[in-house]
Amino acid sequence: MATTDGTTFLQQSENRNMAPSPETQGIPQPALELPHDPAGSIIPLPAVSELPKPAVDFYTVLENRRTWRRYSDQDISLPELAYLLWCTQGVKRVTSRPVTMRMVPSGGARHPFETYLVVSRVTGLEPGMYRYLATGHSLLRMAAGPQYAAEISAACLSQSHVRDCPVSFWWGAVAERATWRYGTRGYRYMLIDAGHICQNLYLAAESIDCGICAIGAFDDAALNAFWGVDGVNQFFLYGATLGKKPAE
Repeated sequence: MATTDGTTFLQQSENRNMAPSPETQGIPQPALELPHDPAGSIIPLPAVSELPKPAVDFYTVLENRRTWRRYSDQDISLPELAYLLWCTQGVKRVTSRPVTMRMVPSGGARHPFETYLVVSRVTGLEPGMYRYLATGHSLLRMAAGPQYAAEISAACLSQSHVRDCPVSFWWGAVAERATWRYGTRGYRYMLIDAGHICQNLYLAAESIDCGICAIGAFDDAALNAFWGVDGVNQFFLYGATLGKKPAE
């Protein structure tokens, strides 16, 4: 049965109900990427030309794709992580408009998401919290320490694979990037875009023999607080755990 809140949102976000957008009012568009301290701990990732090029049939990838909630003890390599980040949010070019052209589609090329990681077992990376700087294909270390996997697991209703996986991916939407053009309807597009990103992660992971489990079950306030965002201007909609497949 449909909920009143859900149907109200759909009705209120119909095109015929949209007020003039900030774009049509001449307000400058928001930045393509959140700012960061250039003096921060920035880790270059392997160049796109050096990333794995899996020799795997695409139909086989689709057919074998499934959800995994248990992973082997094997670490993820830094080139593998770079490949997964590139396949999900890599910036192929920045146009003169400007917008980013990425490895996934996005309504109006708004690309509202920032990608965050909790790393436990990635070769060459200290355990901790990271943000992917997509325009420069690099990582920003936000905090170091092995405790963050357990902390984010607690925010995800204590799901054990969130605590135990080598790396988890988290997608935080910067609302203004979508609402600047689309107003309230932009929230629809954020939800759609999140699906594009995670599906690419599923397929890219399968191509390098990794498993993944998408995560939509979490305490929203706790997850937003973990990443230090306000839950209004930026909020987390989706996540995924990832690791090498276990022996079956």
